[in-house]
Amino acid sequence: MSVVKATDPWRGHARETPAYRRVLFGLFLAGVATFAQLYSPQAVLPLIAHDLAVSEATSALVVSAATLGLACGVLPWSLVADRVGRVRAMIVAVCGATAVGFAVPFAPNLELMLAGRVVEGLLIAGVPAVAVAYLTEEVTREHSARAAGTYIAGTTIGGLSGRIIAGPIAAVTTWQIGVIVVAVLCAVCAVGFALIVPIPRGFVPLRLRTQKGPPAHERIRAALRSPQLLALYAQAFLLMGGFVAVYNFLAFRLMAEPFFVAPALVSFIFVAYLAGTWSSGRAGALAARFGRLPVLVSSISVMIVGVAATLSTVLVVVLAGLVVMTAGFFAAHAIASGWTGAAATVGRAQASSLYNLAYYGGSSVFGWLGGVFLASDGWFGTALMVIALAGIAVVVALTLLRSSQARRSASG
Repeated sequence: MSVVKATDPWRGHARETPAYRRVLFGLFLAGVATFAQLYSPQAVLPLIAHDLAVSEATSALVVSAATLGLACGVLPWSLVADRVGRVRAMIVAVCGATAVGFAVPFAPNLELMLAGRVVEGLLIAGVPAVAVAYLTEEVTREHSARAAGTYIAGTTIGGLSGRIIAGPIAAVTTWQIGVIVVAVLCAVCAVGFALIVPIPRGFVPLRLRTQKGPPAHERIRAALRSPQLLALYAQAFLLMGGFVAVYNFLAFRLMAEPFFVAPALVSFIFVAYLAGTWSSGRAGALAARFGRLPVLVSSISVMIVGVAATLSTVLVVVLAGLVVMTAGFFAAHAIASGWTGAAATVGRAQASSLYNLAYYGGSSVFGWLGGVFLASDGWFGTALMVIALAGIAVVVALTLLRSSQARRSASG
């Protein structure tokens, strides 16, 4: 095999080219294949809790176990991707995760099921660990924020499809069958991703380089020394934690008084994800016009307003609040994740992976803790926890991200 020199003046695929569309559509399919199986059990948590005779918080561990595995896997996958290449790593990850996804619903007990979900999460991690870095390297710089927003929009479709497929099917069959049907969809999308995504041109794997660059520990250290990147990791940890808590436990509230919504209908609350599909793509365009920080803070503020609205006892207001909260969260996530790839000057894959570690770490911690608040203080406790997390995220953004921008302006 010939050795490649890392001297290619590659600028990236322009937005008008077929290769640009193949990059985004390929990652769209990868997003469906990963996020559909990651979150499909979330739509059937009440059924899992009833079937296994466990509490709400315990049933949520089925989701938290996978996101914990994902959080643990993103950094190792970023190192693998540096070695073997971005696309190859993502193909192995998504296909392996889909294979495990077929087996998990048939685990004979909760302990084995949780162990299987951890493994599934470890494999799933290969896609979010390097997807944004891959995008940043493969498309032109001026289109990177928009492309990142489009990718995040694709992940919302994946999360939505897993939930709205598993929920209604489980309501008329079993929750296991609902999850298996989602796994079939993921298998189709995994194959489509492998066939459609173009050969990467913006990154040379370390094994093919004449100059290897900084060692892994230096790349990780650089990603942990930047106050700007640390602030972005905090956004991921706090906002994703609150977001998952809302979706984990709102179904329990809607099925109880005063709403008494049928289980088959409750799963359709995830249609609110379409608001995130729209807002994440829109956020990238707004950031290019007004700057990332104003759009990030505005998006978090929208999320807070939406969560506050879910405290209402009027069903329409609660559902509207869910839509608003979802739109605000995904807009903020699109900005923060894209900003991470752009802000990293060394170890871009490691910086993106640390963002995802924080993102899914928050999902695991607060996705479970929200159930503890629900058990002790009802939905008011869960909602208050989410609002507090979002408020802290705003303070961190205005403090660290604004000062980072000011330093760059002064040095420029």
